[in-house]
Order: sequence, then structure tokens, then C-alpha cells
Amino acid sequence: MLRLVVGLTAFLAAAPALAHHPMGGKTPSTMMEGLLSGFGHPVLGFDHFVFIIAAGLLAAPRARGLILPAAFVIGSFIGSLLHIQSVDLPGGEYLIAGSVVLMGALLISRKDIGDGLFAAILGLAGLLHGHALAEAIIGAEPTPLVAYLGGLALTQYIIAAGAALAWRVLASRNAAPTLQLRRVAGACVVAVGTFFLVANIVG
Repeated sequence: MLRLVVGLTAFLAAAPALAHHPMGGKTPSTMMEGLLSGFGHPVLGFDHFVFIIAAGLLAAPRARGLILPAAFVIGSFIGSLLHIQSVDLPGGEYLIAGSVVLMGALLISRKDIGDGLFAAILGLAGLLHGHALAEAIIGAEPTPLVAYLGGLALTQYIIAAGAALAWRVLASRNAAPTLQLRRVAGACVVAVGTFFLVANIVG
């Protein structure tokens, strides 16, 4: 497990995709560009991607496991709108990294929190993540803006729901190793969040 965490952290330190996005820094100007940018940002923003995967894994064993990720999507949508309206959220990048660490800690923990608290955490985290992701669409016309938000919401939900479904299939075949794998996944998520937190502090 230690080797996996160290290897993942080293990969992150060298990953060029951390600073990339689908339009290469250009603000989307058409509906297709907005859509593609919305599809790509949750994947190319590795901290966002890891958070969404972790949210799906945590949602998987719950009865409402395919509904709860919608709390993150809704929060993300609201966060994006706040950024578009020039509402600032101080310390956003630090809080986003902290949210990734929290997801990893919840995966490692043997205690499950209630659906209400979990949904609240996802919604608040979504607010932060969505606010950050909206940076790519600031200044765009209404058509690419709407396309971006739609693509972003759809991609985020598909990733989270896909992770939840994959985990359910895996758990149904072999429950005991899956619990150990969940803790390993949690350790990796904590490593990712810590990496981004330190990177933001160092600058």
C-alpha cells in the first residue's frame, strides 16, 4: 500500500495534465467548445476527478447511492454560478484539497456517516469545486456557457455513478477483499489531497 501511495504521489508531481484543459487556455466561444470543455474539466483537473471517484465509492454501499452524487453536481452548479456572478470564495483551493483529504479519510474509516450529512458534505464540496471549475468559462457568451455547465454536470454525475456501480459489482463478487481495497483507495485519495494542499501552500 505504501508503494502505491508513494508511486501515485510521484506521478502527480510529474503529471502535465494538472495544468491543462480541453481548450488550451482559450475561453470557449461555441456550443461545441463549451460542451467539450465541460466534459474535460472534471477529468483533467485531477483533484476534482479523484474527489468525484471517492464520492462514488462512498455512495456505493448506500441505498441512495446513485442519487447522493447529485448533491455534489447541484453544489457544483451553484458554485459555478457564484463565480460567474463574481462572488469570491476565499481559500477555495485549500478547501478543495482539504475536501479530497476528507473523502480519503472517510474511505479509510470503519464508521459510516448518515446520508444527510454525507449529502451536505458533497453539496458544500461541490460548491467549492464548481466555483474553481467555472474559471475556464468566465467571459464566455451564454451559449457556450450553458453548454459548459451542462457538460460539466453530466460528466461529474457519470463519473460518480460509474464508480458507485463498479464498486457494487466488485463487492458483490468478493466482499472481504473489497473492504481492504477501499482502505487502500482511501489512502491514495488522502495522498492526492495532501499533495495538492502542500502544492497550494508552497505556491
